[in-house]
Amino acid sequence: MAAEPIPAPDGIRAAGAVVWRGDRTAPEIALVHRPKYNDWTLPKGRIVHGEHPIAAAVREVYEETGLRVVLGRWLCSVHYEKKGWAKRVDYWAAQAAGPADFVENEEVDRMSWLPLEDARDALTFERDLAVLTEFAARPVATTPIVLVRHGRLSGSGDDWQGKKKTRPLDPVGEAQAATLATVLAAYRAGALISAPSERCLQTLEPYRSANRLTIRQDKLFTDKHYEPAGALRILLGAIAVRDRMAICGHRESLEGVVGEVCAGRYDGEAALHLFKGSLVVLHHADERIVSLERYIL
Repeated sequence: MAAEPIPAPDGIRAAGAVVWRGDRTAPEIALVHRPKYNDWTLPKGRIVHGEHPIAAAVREVYEETGLRVVLGRWLCSVHYEKKGWAKRVDYWAAQAAGPADFVENEEVDRMSWLPLEDARDALTFERDLAVLTEFAARPVATTPIVLVRHGRLSGSGDDWQGKKKTRPLDPVGEAQAATLATVLAAYRAGALISAPSERCLQTLEPYRSANRLTIRQDKLFTDKHYEPAGALRILLGAIAVRDRMAICGHRESLEGVVGEVCAGRYDGEAALHLFKGSLVVLHHADERIVSLERYIL
């Protein structure tokens, strides 16, 4: 099913994860104990102003557990009231990428790894059980393909005097590119492809630079040169070898290739519209798309 974690207009926003390790068919789950409340719960915490929820989930997991994680599919959002305020917590699956560097602190004094069924029994809150149920309902080990429409452009198309492909991002678009870098870092994207236009290359540049990666340019992801079979081959190749890939392109090409790759491989609705500075994440496992998520930067 399509997942759309959309920011709530009011109230408290938080993000967290079901962190797992070991065999994907029998994973162990990380739970944290909070001495202030004397409860066992999933790692989570408030989103900092201006922070993307995806980046917040990874940061909060590290702060509470000392674990570096690779983010997987979005699970669900949990809503409840805290001190008279509406609170929303978005959760993702997250695979531990190494041993924990856990340090006891005032908020979390213990961390424990438990088999899935034992974790169910240990959790204090019913709402956490619902998150764990969603985690177990579909594959826990997934690989993302992130399809990004470039950020907002400088000026207007009618006023731009140069070639269309040289039109750059405006300051808002540059901020969206910086946010994208934190999102791609959560997924640990290693393969980058861009349409050969300045706006698309700029959108990927902060992440590319921070991780010393290269960007492969391909005109298939422009509207003018989009060719369904060729673009589909690229995505199917990534699926076959489980590449963590990010592609930045133009709207029609991205919307088109999502429909192509989901045909026969995804059970939900794949028709979508990508605004400037938005993205879709296709999580796949065993050559099927198990989650389609849309986000705004």
